[in-house]
Amino acid sequence: MASLQTTTMLLGVGLAILILYLIRRDHLYLMHGLFWGAVAIAAAVLGSWPGLIDKLAHVVGIFYPPTLVLLFACIVLFIKALHADMMNTRIERDVRRLNQRLAMLESDMENLSETKASFPQSRFHD
Repeated sequence: MASLQTTTMLLGVGLAILILYLIRRDHLYLMHGLFWGAVAIAAAVLGSWPGLIDKLAHVVGIFYPPTLVLLFACIVLFIKALHADMMNTRIERDVRRLNQRLAMLESDMENLSETKASFPQSRFHD
């Protein structure tokens, strides 16, 4: 049992180091890094004190403690997927708005060019 505890704790610490590296190299956005950092800390804490899972399961009323870990994992992944979908929706909306603005600017530039072409050149040169 001690080797499982050590392995889980080391995986949590290793994940935390990897997350800090990715944030530092700008491969991971800071807010996403904070989320994954919390996951790494939770893994390290639960790896250090495996009895904590048993106590939490007993408080919640779950008789088989590993079920609580799986339930938490499913909830965390569900929340992360929902958050990712919300961010993708926001980005798609922003891109659509930028495309519309770009089209309006291009239309204005064409109108300006047509207006400029319709005036005699002598009016623009003094």
